Amino acid sequence: MTVTQTERRETGPMPGRHALAPVSGPEALAPAGHAGPADPGSADRRSDLAAALRPLLIDVGIPVGTYYLLRDAFGLSLWLSLALSSVGPAVRSIASLIADRKLNLLAVLMLAVNLAGIAVSFLTGDPRAMIAKDSAVSSVIAFAILGSVLLRRPLMSAGLKPFMTKGQPHRSAAWDRLSAASPRFRRLELLFSTIWGVALLAECAARLVGAYTLPVTTMVWLGTVITLGAIAVAIVAGGAAAGPIQKMIEAETAAS
Repeated sequence: MTVTQTERRETGPMPGRHALAPVSGPEALAPAGHAGPADPGSADRRSDLAAALRPLLIDVGIPVGTYYLLRDAFGLSLWLSLALSSVGPAVRSIASLIADRKLNLLAVLMLAVNLAGIAVSFLTGDPRAMIAKDSAVSSVIAFAILGSVLLRRPLMSAGLKPFMTKGQPHRSAAWDRLSAASPRFRRLELLFSTIWGVALLAECAARLVGAYTLPVTTMVWLGTVITLGAIAVAIVAGGAAAGPIQKMIEAETAAS
C-alpha cells in the first residue's frame, strides 16, 4: 500500500460508511459533538474511559485523603502527613512493576520521584519541598513525552491506540498501516503527544510556583485541582489530533 493510496482514502467518498459500527474511540478524546447521545457505543466508551482514569483517581485521591486523615484525625505534623501520604503511590508503582512483570519506565519514574520526595521530607522537614516534589513528577513525564516527539517516537501513541482501535484486529491493523504510510497520520500522532507534554509542563510550573508562594494547606488541595485541570485541558485540546486520527482509522478500515 502506498502513501498516495492511503491519503486518497482519507478524503475520498466512502460508500456505505454510515452503516459502520459506532466509533470505538473515547468521547473525551474526540471533538465535542462527534457522537450523538443516541450512539449505542457511547456507554462502552464511557466505561473504557472510566477504567483508564481509575488509576489516576487512585493516585490523586489516596494521597490527598491520607494527608487529611493523618493530619486531622491522628494529629501528625504537616510535613510527616505529607511524607506518609506519598507511600501509597510508591506502593502502587511497585505493585505495577510486579503485576506487569516487565520494566515500565513510567512506573519506575513515579516510584523514584515518590521515594526521593519521602527522603527529602524526612531529611529537611520542609513541607514546601514535599509540595514542590509533586511538580517533579509532571516535569519528568512532560520532558519524556516532548523528547519522544523530537525523536519522532510519540510516547502518548501507546495510550491513544487502544482507545482508537478498541483492541479490534482490523482497526489495529489500520492504525499500523497509517502510522507507517501516512505522513498526516504521523503528524497527528506527534501533535497529540506534544499537547500532553506541554499541558503537563504547564502543570509542573503552576505547582512549583504555588508551593513557594501559597500556604501549604492551600496547595494540598489546590495541587490536585491543578493536576486535574491540566489533564482536562490536555484531553479537550488533544481532540484536535484524536478526532482526525479516529476518522482516518475509520476510513482505512472501511477501505481495507
